[in-house]
Amino acid sequence: MLILLFRTALIYALIILAMRLMGKKQLGELQPSELVSTILISNLASISIESPELPLTGSIVPVFLIVVMEILVSALCVKSQSAAKLVAGSPRVIIRDGVIDQPTLYELRFTVNDLLEALRAKEVFALDEVALAIVETNGTVSVYKSDSKGTPAPLPLLVDGCIDQQAMREAGVTEKALDAACQKNGITPKEALLITRDASGMLQVVVRDKQWNQPKGGRR
Repeated sequence: MLILLFRTALIYALIILAMRLMGKKQLGELQPSELVSTILISNLASISIESPELPLTGSIVPVFLIVVMEILVSALCVKSQSAAKLVAGSPRVIIRDGVIDQPTLYELRFTVNDLLEALRAKEVFALDEVALAIVETNGTVSVYKSDSKGTPAPLPLLVDGCIDQQAMREAGVTEKALDAACQKNGITPKEALLITRDASGMLQVVVRDKQWNQPKGGRR
């Protein structure tokens, strides 16, 4: 019994350490790769608790191998937008100005009830209250509510040096305007961390910190 208690306490401590190493995102909404890692770690941890005749290394080594793989995948996704899109997908607009984008709804395999439930969770009970609803890569729905002035929803037009052509079209912003906004900050689009269009229609540029490696940028 004492050995079982010791093994359980040790595995408990090791899993806490593993989750800490993988970062705080593990404690919130999970991306697909993070969810897989979490499920695998929980299953591997249970082996040493349920089968005391097996050596602890049978769980410890695979758990920390998964942790290392998750950290490497996360680092790759930070460096490459293409890798991030491959692993986690990309946000999708599902409602625009109160109108449901039905092809996107079906492509994401959302039912109407799923969508309405997500809106109610955001305290939205009518479609005409929604200026923009976006399905995030973790499956949650972000909602930008309409107002009486009819101001446009803020949109990220460039993320990590990569221009989102769909968002550009929706915002009615040209690449020439994007270049001009960057030039005012003394940078090129590839050197921008984030460019958004705010509710007034102005472009807001966040300049990348020089200490970080700059991505290649591109179009998507």
